[in-house]
Amino acid sequence: GRVRFAWNEEYLYMAVEFDDSDVVAEGVEDGEHHYNLGDLAELFLWPEDRSWYWELYATPHGRQSSFFFPGPGRMLPSTFGNHVALKIAAQVQGTLNDWSDRDHGWTAEMAVPVEALTARGEAWGPDAAWRVVVGRYNYSAYLPQVELSAMPPLSRTSFHLRNEYARLRLMPKP
Repeated sequence: GRVRFAWNEEYLYMAVEFDDSDVVAEGVEDGEHHYNLGDLAELFLWPEDRSWYWELYATPHGRQSSFFFPGPGRMLPSTFGNHVALKIAAQVQGTLNDWSDRDHGWTAEMAVPVEALTARGEAWGPDAAWRVVVGRYNYSAYLPQVELSAMPPLSRTSFHLRNEYARLRLMPKP
């Protein structure tokens, strides 16, 4: 897969492009636990000087979820509401949810409102200290089990290892 980022004062943008022979997305509502319902891209964002962070989803079906964690030790039902109004667009190169054919992959774009990310006083811009990891759930009839991957690679299969997230550098405008 491939991931790209862009930003301005209003949004952080993420675009993903995944090769995928069996594109699956059975979740039909925003705010669902889509990691249990099919393929997805997850964006984890952590303002490095704070305890809290976000877990944001985009699915091949164009659905989204946004979870907010006050800290890694507080993952309770209240954190799983849909906390951020994401903008999502997705496209499948193949047939969604049809395991009997071979797909080519899927793409998704996510726009995360900076207003939501900075609502608690977090800094935003070239001098801000943010960390990020992009995770992928890949369900497929052609795999022996669900495939999980991350960029940057993590030491074990847990997308909540915040100290292993990459530093997000927001480059100033040229």
